[in-house]
Amino acid sequence: MDALRELGNFLRSRRARIRPEDVGFASGSGSRRVPGLRREEVAQLAGVSVDYYVRLEQGRTRGVSDTVLDAVAGALHLDADERDHLIRLARPDRTAAATGDRAAAVRPGVRQLLDWIDAPALAIGHRLDVLAWNRPACALVTDFARLPRAARNLARLHLLDQEIGPRYPDRDIIAREVVGHLRIAAGRHPRDGELRRLVGELLDGSAEFRRHWEQHAVRVKSSGFKRVRHPQAGPLTLAYEITQFPHDPDVSLLVYTAAPGTPEAEALRGFSGRHSTAWDREPRTV
Repeated sequence: MDALRELGNFLRSRRARIRPEDVGFASGSGSRRVPGLRREEVAQLAGVSVDYYVRLEQGRTRGVSDTVLDAVAGALHLDADERDHLIRLARPDRTAAATGDRAAAVRPGVRQLLDWIDAPALAIGHRLDVLAWNRPACALVTDFARLPRAARNLARLHLLDQEIGPRYPDRDIIAREVVGHLRIAAGRHPRDGELRRLVGELLDGSAEFRRHWEQHAVRVKSSGFKRVRHPQAGPLTLAYEITQFPHDPDVSLLVYTAAPGTPEAEALRGFSGRHSTAWDREPRTV
């Protein structure tokens, strides 16, 4: 994914969602060929020349200042996640992390932490790869140790896997959240070939993912709820929290929880009753 090409697509998608009349321009009564704001209108709102804004959409961003990017973000009503994404796309050489195709490393301390958590817990990388897990997570999702390494990926499991995917009824919501995460990852790692291949698989295999990807959804998701039809425990609605490790920016901790006294809490206690850590290891030869 070329960051500068993505920059143009992202900016066009964001000006297309703003109604001209909401920001003081005439709607045009059908004279507009495309929805949303024109380039010259965005330039006027941002206080830059039309030529400068056109060059920004074309990816000619050399020397673009924080002041200009902030002004464009304000003109397009970008939220904090979208503003950060704009900056990463506009400055790929300055902001891109140098992980390439490498998998993020999981420190022994993180693995030990997973061992002590009784709830289902996963260490996930920037591509949503499952890097390490505990036994309750296997009981909730699948036995990750039995999967080939490439299949240990939450996006593939939720949106492409024919056995596990149907257990999650809110497929469209999941697809939107996956897109929001992977869009940000693509901005941070524009030269990541494995990420490009993953996105290609999801575009080919998931209509929901494809629709949200074309809309350039961008969102950092740190908490929420997920419904699952568990084959043994039945229908569950679980809360989840995602937190990043300050010294491991490409590794996040995902933990599923439930309110005390609920059927979900009872189910999670059952999962932790089979507690024994399943550490990440090389996939079996098949």
